[in-house]
Amino acid sequence: MGKMIDFNQTVYDLTTQYPEVIPILKALGFEHITKPSMLQTTGRIMTIPNGCRMKGIPFNTVKEALKNNGFNINE
Repeated sequence: MGKMIDFNQTVYDLTTQYPEVIPILKALGFEHITKPSMLQTTGRIMTIPNGCRMKGIPFNTVKEALKNNGFNINE
């Protein structure tokens, strides 16, 4: 089935399961995702959809970027 992204998971859980997500999300504007302290704190409660809302990043842009990098989206 490949790599499955569930947007109900926290950013911390997703990046722990798939570390290759980190540079993808950083390139989209989640610049703090490379800071371990942010992942350990905010990342444990933040989901990607919530992060998109906070950062003003279109959620569909994130979904497309992940799909283009070989991830399947659990919708």
